[in-house]
Amino acid sequence: MERFTISLFLFLLCILSFAGAAFSDGGSIGVNYGRIANNLPSAVKVVQLLKSQGLNRVKVYDTDPSVLRALSGCGIKVTVDLPNKLLFSAAKRQSFANVWVQRNVAVYHPSTQIEAIAVGNEVFVDPHNTTTFLLPAMKNIHQALVKYNLHNTIKVSSPIALSALQNSYPSSSGSFRPELLEPVFQPMLDFLRQTGSYLMVNAYPFFAYESNADVISLDYALFRENPGVVDSGNGLRYFSLFDAQIDAVFAAMSALKYDDINIVITETGWPSKGDENEVGASLENAAAYNGNLVRRVLNGGGTPLRPKADLTVYLFALFNENEKNGPTSERNYGLFYPSEEKVYDIPFTVEGLKNYRDKPSPVGGQRVSPPVNGGGNVSTSVSGQTWCVASGDAGKTKLQAALDYACGEGGADCHPIQPGSTCYNPNTIEAHASFAFNSYYQKKARAIGTCYFGGAAYIVTQPPKFGKCEFPTGYTEDKGMEGKD
Repeated sequence: MERFTISLFLFLLCILSFAGAAFSDGGSIGVNYGRIANNLPSAVKVVQLLKSQGLNRVKVYDTDPSVLRALSGCGIKVTVDLPNKLLFSAAKRQSFANVWVQRNVAVYHPSTQIEAIAVGNEVFVDPHNTTTFLLPAMKNIHQALVKYNLHNTIKVSSPIALSALQNSYPSSSGSFRPELLEPVFQPMLDFLRQTGSYLMVNAYPFFAYESNADVISLDYALFRENPGVVDSGNGLRYFSLFDAQIDAVFAAMSALKYDDINIVITETGWPSKGDENEVGASLENAAAYNGNLVRRVLNGGGTPLRPKADLTVYLFALFNENEKNGPTSERNYGLFYPSEEKVYDIPFTVEGLKNYRDKPSPVGGQRVSPPVNGGGNVSTSVSGQTWCVASGDAGKTKLQAALDYACGEGGADCHPIQPGSTCYNPNTIEAHASFAFNSYYQKKARAIGTCYFGGAAYIVTQPPKFGKCEFPTGYTEDKGMEGKD
């Protein structure tokens, strides 16, 4: 009887929330429901929370049965994920893809309204070298959807990080990394076109601002009133860093003649708390970014380059997740605490926007970092320069895998950390990984997303030193990379 009462309550809540919600012809707001935590509410309570806030789209990072069952019958559109660790199997065996779709999608749909499958996540920065398996896995998953006659209602794509771009500034110069063009992007965009799908993109203006706070206006990063930035290539004026980042991806697709493919922003957000070296991470800035983003999306309209393309945007993330590795910010992207209390008060619907006002306040999290962990001595702060270092919290296994990627496929200069070389000592995995990560980061011109390595790295604003090893200094637009190669 209790189970029936809960089910009836959820059913009525679904009907009432959708009947009373006021949506415009603008874009759509969804949310990422991550669960790397040990204190989150049950999936049933999470569905109640989503409905009470008027959120009608959710993206999950797996296909957990309890979550998909809780979302059944409620009309919330769901994007599920095939994890990176399953890409090899999905790529190599059609039978595996068929079984995965049958067990994780077909048995729940259409009661659970699955609208898309994200095959992998930010595969190009995965230290396990899964890039070559991405497209075959996407094709096999799509073929499995055809087998179960779901291909017309469920789209297949894969979220890319902005580090997949070779150039992103100005937006009009946007281009994909050359080594990914022929083997990945051209055939993947062909696949998206043929299947009527879209490109999934994870975009974080916070990372760009954190790394370049000396040259990027905070108002520009937070959608606040500002004079704008004119793109020297096409003459368009941008009033937000978010729009500029998205248009860099549109420009990269346009350069390959794929103007007909749309973009869905599968992740974006701003942390409400960070370490002292995480410039701009604060409660006030997170509230401003996400609140103003919701208003910008729901009021409709595309980007300067694609003005008619209404955007679908998934905020990251629903909850603060206390078991995530890395800097403090990683555990503080949540819109809600695990208690279901809002971290800050912003609306998610057109109706809620009627009374919403951004409340500018002093910017927090602007202090320069103390010495970074890992036994390194840190010299005086150098304004505007950033370095990439390994996170000791990531563990030796994850650091070693990321180190192997950086020194191998990543193309980092790892000669100085070989035995007998200047940076071999101290001979620790964290010191060696930090040097390799930073080499990769600087060679990529501090591009957004290039200091990630699956969560094994983070950015600092003072030059790290391990023993007598000096790291290359920061990148500046007018000088390129300074110091040692």
